[in-house]
Amino acid sequence: MVEIVRSEFILGGQKSGKSRRAEALASGWLNASPDHRAVLIATAQAGDAEMRERIARHQRDRAQRVPGMATVEEPLALGQALRQHSAPQTLVVVDCLTLWLTNQLMPADASQAANADGLQATCHALCAALEEARGPVVLVGNEIGLGVIPMGRELRAFVDALGQMNQAVAAACDRVTLMAAGLPLVLKGAA
Repeated sequence: MVEIVRSEFILGGQKSGKSRRAEALASGWLNASPDHRAVLIATAQAGDAEMRERIARHQRDRAQRVPGMATVEEPLALGQALRQHSAPQTLVVVDCLTLWLTNQLMPADASQAANADGLQATCHALCAALEEARGPVVLVGNEIGLGVIPMGRELRAFVDALGQMNQAVAAACDRVTLMAAGLPLVLKGAA
């Protein structure tokens, strides 16, 4: 069993085991004391039928793996949701920062898209909420900057923004774990 720290950022590629690790941490937290609670802040938005089914599947699977964890959906106001649900006996899991960033940059109403300054302020506010959290927090996000440089301007801007956000969140967290093939590699903090 991995020790719960004040804050952990779990990074990795798609299907690398990020969410499973976060769920395992939440399950261990819940089993450690009858006073413990766990809350998942989900950032996904169902924009099409496939995504609605994906979200429903994740909800069913998560309910089986971590039956005591509550779920709150918050695609945009993540810092506010973290402040609202953080408590000394509550582990908050945020899944996932990459979708949250996507929601900031490509909202349903394109006129509401964050510009570079607004995005930086939003990420700063998230890191401030993380620093002020009254209980442990586990954040999940994708590491997509290991491949080739994307061809399109918008894709390059997204990869850059994600890399900058990941660096800021990693700096604010006590532990940073990279997942690959279901295996954790601790990059920062004690294993």
